[in-house]
This record gives sequence, C-alpha cells and structure tokens, in this order.
Amino acid sequence: MAYQVVEKSAALGTLESELEERQSRLAALEARVAQLQEARALQVRQVNARRARNAAQRAAYEALRAHARLQEAALRKLEEEARDLLEQLVRRKALAAAERNLRLERRERAKQARVSQELKKAAKRTVSISESPDTLGDEIKEGVEMTLALSAEPEFLESEAGEKWKRPFRSASATSLTLSRCVDVVKSLLDFKKRRGHSVGGAPEQRYQSIPVCVATRLPTLAQDVLDAHLSEVNAVRFGPNSSLLATGGADRLIHLWNVVGGRLEANHTLEGAGGSITSVDFDPSGSQILAGTYNQAAQLWKVGKAQSKETLSGHTDKVTAAKFKLTRHEAVTGSRDRTVKEWDLCRAYCSRTINVLSYCNDVVCGDHVIISGHNDQMIRFWDSRVPRCIQVIPVQGRVTSLSLSHDQLHLLSCSRDDTLKVIDLRVNNIRQVFSADGFKCGSDWTKAMFSPDRSYAVAGSWDGALYIWDVNTGKLERSLRGPHCAVVNAVAWCYSGSHMVSVDQARKIVLWH
Repeated sequence: MAYQVVEKSAALGTLESELEERQSRLAALEARVAQLQEARALQVRQVNARRARNAAQRAAYEALRAHARLQEAALRKLEEEARDLLEQLVRRKALAAAERNLRLERRERAKQARVSQELKKAAKRTVSISESPDTLGDEIKEGVEMTLALSAEPEFLESEAGEKWKRPFRSASATSLTLSRCVDVVKSLLDFKKRRGHSVGGAPEQRYQSIPVCVATRLPTLAQDVLDAHLSEVNAVRFGPNSSLLATGGADRLIHLWNVVGGRLEANHTLEGAGGSITSVDFDPSGSQILAGTYNQAAQLWKVGKAQSKETLSGHTDKVTAAKFKLTRHEAVTGSRDRTVKEWDLCRAYCSRTINVLSYCNDVVCGDHVIISGHNDQMIRFWDSRVPRCIQVIPVQGRVTSLSLSHDQLHLLSCSRDDTLKVIDLRVNNIRQVFSADGFKCGSDWTKAMFSPDRSYAVAGSWDGALYIWDVNTGKLERSLRGPHCAVVNAVAWCYSGSHMVSVDQARKIVLWH
C-alpha cells in the first residue's frame, strides 16, 4: 500500500511538472497571440490608410483625366481654328496676289495701249517726199536698232527693219506702208517682251553667273573652327557668291549669317521671323537675298542685312523641303512634301506655276530650262520649265535626299538612303558613277551632298559625324575627315573659290574646314 502511495505521488509530481510546463507554454503562446493581434491591428490601420490614399489618388487621377479631356478638346478646337485661320490667310494671299496680278496686267495693257496710240499717231503724220530717202531710212533704222539693242531681242527683227527702210520711196502710200511696218516691228517687240513676263517700260531681267571662278579646289585637311551655331540641330548651310559670307538654318527657326575671316567664323547677322524649322537656305545669284524653306508650309525671303522677312511665299499644304533661286534673282522654285513643285515670281510674290510631282519632294535644282526634283519614291524627275510636263525620269536605289548641279550644268550629283552618291551625266541622262564607302551611311532624309566648285570632288556627311570626299574623275574615296562632329552631319557647303568648306550637324555644330 505504501508502495502504491509512493508511485502515485511520483506520478502526481510528473503531472504537475507537465502542467507547469504547459502553463508556461500557454503563457508564451498568449503573449505571442497578443503580439500578433497588435501587429494585425497595425496592418489593418496601414491597409486602411493605403486604401484612403488610393481612393484619394484615384479621385485625383479621374480629375486629371477629366482635365486632360477638356484640354484635348480645347487643343482640337485651337487646331481647327488654326487651320481655318491658315486657310483664310492662304485664300487672302491668293486673292491679294490675283488682285495684284490684275492691277499689273491692267497697267501693262494701258501702257501698251498708250504706246500703240502714240505709234499710230506718229504713223499718221505727213512725211515730206522731198526729204532724202537715204537720210530718212538711216534715221528710222537707227531708231529701230536702238530699240532692239535696249530690248536685247533677236537680230532678225533688226535686219528685217533695216532692209525695209533701205528701200527707196516711190509714193506717199509707200511711205505710209513703211511707217506701218515700223509700227508692226515695235509692236512685235512689245509682244515679245510681254511673253517673257516683263513690263513694257521695265529693264530686261538680268541673269547672273557665279562671280568667283574656281580654277582648282583644295581638299580640306583640318578643322579650323568649331562653333555651336544654333539652339538646336542645324539643317542647312550655304555660301554666298563672294565665298566669305555663309548662312546656316536650324530647327530653332533662325538663320545665322557668318563671315569667314582669317580662317575663323564670325557672327554677322541673324534673320528672324521664320514660321517653322528651316529646311534649306539659298542665296540669290547677286548675294543680296536669302530664300529659305520652312516647316510652316511656306518659303520666306530675306534681304541680306534686314532682320525681318521681306516676303512669305504661301501655297503649299505641307512642309517645304527645298527652296532655290533660278538663274535670275526674281524667280524661285520650291519643293514640298505635299507632292508639288512650285515656280514663283518674286517681284509679285506670286506662284506662276504648280507642278504635281506624284511623290514627296526632298530637293530641287534648276538649270537653264529644266527643273530637277528628287523624290521619296526613289525617282529623279526632270521638268521642262517652259511647258508643264515631265521630260525624263531616272530611278535610283533609295529615297533621294539631295541634288547638286555642277556649275557647267552637265552633271548632277544625287544622295540617297541606299548609302550611295550617284553622278548623272545630263548630256545622255544616264548614271555615270556610283560612290560608296565602308562606314558611310546616309543619316537622314535631308542629308545634303555637294560637288566641289570645279566638279573634281563630291562630298557628303555620314551618320557617325565623318565627312567622305570622293574623286569624281577616278571614282575613288579620296579622303575621310573625322573629329569635330559627334552626331549626324546634315549638310555640307563648299565655297565658290574652292578654298574652304563648311559642315553642320544635328548636335548644333558648324565646322569650318581648310
């Protein structure tokens, strides 16, 4: 019995120790539960706070979306108003040009009518038969010759008039016929001048040739000057006829004029007032005017030395990619992405002809009686400037980015997106040479290549900032220039004397090479 009591006591002690252990574990678990409940409460508070923030952000997002919709609606309305205003401006420009043309035509007709009446009155005057026929004939012949010399007209009129007045007088009726013939001759002169587009009393339009003559081009070897020319990328560069003045145009809507002095570029003047990014610049043959194509569907004309634009040539419906003077300072040609090429009379700021060219026009050049355009459809088209028709189409392998016409107008240089330059012989209208090089890559749809002034070399800028120069006679790569440019070279220009060259890039830089 005592043994059983001991055993029971030992078992009870064991159970009590297990109970204490379990009670301690229970207390620990209760403490852990309390901690977890506190953590849960904290997480609940955080979740509630985040939900509140999300709700606030969602409300702000919805408010921003509503504001954005209102702004988009306002923007669309402003764009529609801008289009309407532009259309009104174009219509008013066209109406003003038509009214100006009508006034000029009326003035021309009135002047011609006055001259004709004066000539008829002179023809009706009585001529003395006793006057020496030879003397009278010589006087009238001198007058006709003077008129012909001032008008610079064909010589056959002079010879015809001279022969007519050398005939002896036979009667008063013969004298009257002779005077009538004089009236007809002068009328034919007036009609010829009218067909050429000049006023009756105006001086003949002057044609300019390049003033400097380049005997031999010197290949550039080093960069003499490097400047940040614009606030953003530079798209175009052109030398003036005197080789010491050049113009650059950029996406900042400015044209900067620079003087080349002692191997350095010095800022000369800034032309303002462009309505969009400048795509091309060109000097007139006298160097007194600058024409630029812009993104605002127009070309603009400046007089050198005047900051504000002199004239705006409106009429295109997309950005103007090329604007060039013809062989006279009073005529110009523009090409656009609206698939048209337009000819302009700059005296009246009037579009004299529109040519539908079937594809985006990236560049144009002008010869004596031909306009050449390069296109996005990999075609070069030739247009007769006297009649509205295409006279030749030359396909190239790649979108045409630029055209350059040699000074003798016998060769054309094209640059295209197949990373090649092509020389076209205009005497036979065939591709004569194709230039390419390892590493050369056309960097944009407006990369400009150019002949040297003596047509011995062709130069173009590459996507990696290098300039590549090929020998036109041998077809070999003559030189590659690297260093100053660290971005795509958009355009190059060689001065007319052949002594130095300029390049511009998308990183705002202009580099003078010598």
